[in-house]
Amino acid sequence: MAGADIGRDCTLGQNVFVAATVRVGDRVKVQNNVSLYDGVELDDDVFCGPSAVFTNVTHPRAAFNRRDRFQPTRVCLGVTVGANATIVAGVTIGRYAFIGAGATVTKDVQPYALMVGVPASQVGWVGQHGYRLRPGDGALLVCPESGWRYREAPEGVLRRVDGKEDGVFRAGDSGSL
Repeated sequence: MAGADIGRDCTLGQNVFVAATVRVGDRVKVQNNVSLYDGVELDDDVFCGPSAVFTNVTHPRAAFNRRDRFQPTRVCLGVTVGANATIVAGVTIGRYAFIGAGATVTKDVQPYALMVGVPASQVGWVGQHGYRLRPGDGALLVCPESGWRYREAPEGVLRRVDGKEDGVFRAGDSGSL
């Protein structure tokens, strides 16, 4: 719709709807049959699988106009939202998280979290390259593709040990940023 802010080098599949107040970052891929309603914000390098669903009202009723109650939903840098996943209004999905196919996200998601099920729950961690992290030396977790190492902090969040944690990678990157 007019007014939507769509970044550079984005791919929008067949039957994709983007509402007027939506912001889509750079290099975002939105697969077929996805609707991005008012209140949805996708940061750079987000992937939305086919038929992923975003809602924008927490208590919808056809008989009551609640356009003034749209809840903001933010999908942060590098997130993957799997096919047929549902993202309920008002949540934030932290950077590089991975939402499995068919999952229903009803609450905020930690960066790097691997979320599956209905309602979605965390079953592990993924690295920036999107692979489930494996145990490494000591308390470190290792990406099987890049070799980048991560550590779970005492507050239950994951931190990248190698290189710049917030650095953006591109296909073919294998070293520190």
